[in-house]
Amino acid sequence: MNRVVAGASARRWVAFLAVAAVVVVADQAAKTYVVANHPLGQPAQVLGDLVRIWYIHNAGALFGLFQQSALIFGLVSLLVIGVIVWLHARTSASGGWLVTVGLGLLLGGAVGNAIDRFRYGYVVDFVDLGIGGWRFFTFNIADACIDIGILIVIVVALLPSVGARFGGETPTPAGGDEPR
Repeated sequence: MNRVVAGASARRWVAFLAVAAVVVVADQAAKTYVVANHPLGQPAQVLGDLVRIWYIHNAGALFGLFQQSALIFGLVSLLVIGVIVWLHARTSASGGWLVTVGLGLLLGGAVGNAIDRFRYGYVVDFVDLGIGGWRFFTFNIADACIDIGILIVIVVALLPSVGARFGGETPTPAGGDEPR
């Protein structure tokens, strides 16, 4: 039985790190392309006004808050990366594949933005969504993966039966013992 648990746990670690690596590579490749091919601060339409590439520097945090704090947020990112790895270590045998994917997305996004903060002193953002003057915040692939990862982890935490469908532990009925 322990070999089965260890094998599942090892596969989940590989998947966790693979998801994170794919996110980092995609994020950094997209940012490299945008920096090389789009002028800073000049939006370019992709799908009319709905989707634009708008290359900007974000030296702050989410939604551009706390500008000129990239180094501090870079150091905080290292702490967050440690917490994500720790969470995966605690849940890799029981959390299910959805949690593994969610935490992998979180790790990849955190690493992608940390690379920018330490490399440039800011995060490269470039995806701009909206209609006319109604715009969503400008973001990047790492940010999108962080948002999706958080959503997955919250859904599994609030609805454990969803996680159980994807290889997690089956929730125990309230007040009942686990089946023998």
